[in-house]
Amino acid sequence: MALILHAHPLSSFCHKALVALYELNLPFELRMVDFGDQASAEAFRALWPMARMPVLEDTGRGAVVPESSILIEYLHIHHPGAASLIPQDPDLALEVRARDRFFDLSVQVPMQKIVNDRIRPANAKDPHGLAEARARLTTALDIVERDMDGRAWAAGEVFSMADCAAAPAMFYADKVMPLAPERPNAAAYLERLKARPSYARTLKEAEPYMHFFPTA
Repeated sequence: MALILHAHPLSSFCHKALVALYELNLPFELRMVDFGDQASAEAFRALWPMARMPVLEDTGRGAVVPESSILIEYLHIHHPGAASLIPQDPDLALEVRARDRFFDLSVQVPMQKIVNDRIRPANAKDPHGLAEARARLTTALDIVERDMDGRAWAAGEVFSMADCAAAPAMFYADKVMPLAPERPNAAAYLERLKARPSYARTLKEAEPYMHFFPTA
């Protein structure tokens, strides 16, 4: 198999990569990274010393591609598939990339801060950082609510890389800061994302691991 995705089914950024691969209908091998297993962790660090998932390995081209957005850009260039996740029009492509970064940096990052604080021991909590993350996530979700008024997908009427980023960002954000009923547009958008076959498949594959997600 030329394409190998090193990932974990619970990771939000891995969800983003999986959605892209399923949208493109590209054959690939999913190689699960388990940091609790020394051999798995060492093999992954040998591939990518930063040890951040996901990483795409393209054995056919001898390429190792970290970071979810760059991974999708790489597929767009070297493995075009059944769909186009980045528009050819440069202005539309710029909007897609901007919204991709928004969901990663303004939704995913503060959401992850909240989740990480939940799993910290009681004597290592970060109340100031947690309050800051909640404020940033609130602002970001308010922007999503505004922008999704009358819009089907993140960058218009066509599913794109921005929606690949939005799917896990909104899914996990809803778990730490429920969207409904205060944000009906954002909540409806999340339902469309969850119903999209590529993300529905990703969530189905993640089900056996969802009990590890900290609920409080």
